[in-house]
Amino acid sequence: MPNSTRHTAIATTTIKSLPLIHQGKVRDLYAVGDDHLLMIATDRISAFDVILPQPLAGKGILLTQIATFWFSLMGDLVPNHLSDSLTLEDILSDPAELAQAKDRSMIVKRLKGLPIEAVVRGYLIGSGWKDYQQSGSVCGITLPANLQLAQQLPEAIFTPATKADVGDHDENISYQQMIDTIGLGHAEEIKQKSLAIYQRAAAYAQQRGIILADTKFEFGLDESGTITLMDEILTPDSSRFWEADSWQAGASPRSYDKQFVRDYLETLDWNKAAPGPNLPEAIQLKTIQRYQQAYSKLTAG
Repeated sequence: MPNSTRHTAIATTTIKSLPLIHQGKVRDLYAVGDDHLLMIATDRISAFDVILPQPLAGKGILLTQIATFWFSLMGDLVPNHLSDSLTLEDILSDPAELAQAKDRSMIVKRLKGLPIEAVVRGYLIGSGWKDYQQSGSVCGITLPANLQLAQQLPEAIFTPATKADVGDHDENISYQQMIDTIGLGHAEEIKQKSLAIYQRAAAYAQQRGIILADTKFEFGLDESGTITLMDEILTPDSSRFWEADSWQAGASPRSYDKQFVRDYLETLDWNKAAPGPNLPEAIQLKTIQRYQQAYSKLTAG
């Protein structure tokens, strides 16, 4: 099991031998020729789409190991962006650069990214709960009346969002808006694949005492136009994982994700715009411990 105490926090990477082409909220992307990317998960943490000042040591390693595990488990449902033709040693010869990328990186195929967050919700929480309170629906999907916070939905729903730039906020959109953005064929395939991944993952997690409340995916097109899963999958950064034993409708359950950080930030007088506030050391420690617990529970045996 990756242990954050063994690692120095990496807030940003400095790979000089490859061109840096993008820095996201968490990942630094470097070009590897024309067809591949080196994707390094740093220890940056964001909340409400704002990168917070302190990185969490070892977080990027945990994210990478969890994502790699899930990519393997979902391989028959949808192709993913992982490359099996290159190793880190093939592309990085400098020991200092190898050390930055070790255990926290993926070599991936270049895709044409689609500007949509594919969100699946099995429980009513977060922005979905806020939408429901205002309109009785989420992303245009009407739900039964009198549902409670964190209540399980009658069935999982697909609720897309825009893919925001760093510093901007993702916005929920209707399925029709998704169709207008990427076309009916791509929209329908992404919806079906997203629901299939969620259903398999939720059943798997439930057997290990974890509720997968909701999650989001990103997809792109490969050189032949095939819908391909990209970025990360089913990590504590992209999903809400709850303790099954502590869950009850009407209350926010104990989580294995960065909800711990969000809950702390909600107590502050902060407008959810950059710069983000400092996290107390106790909040940092408890958050990374929850990530480690998620890794252990999900990937053990």
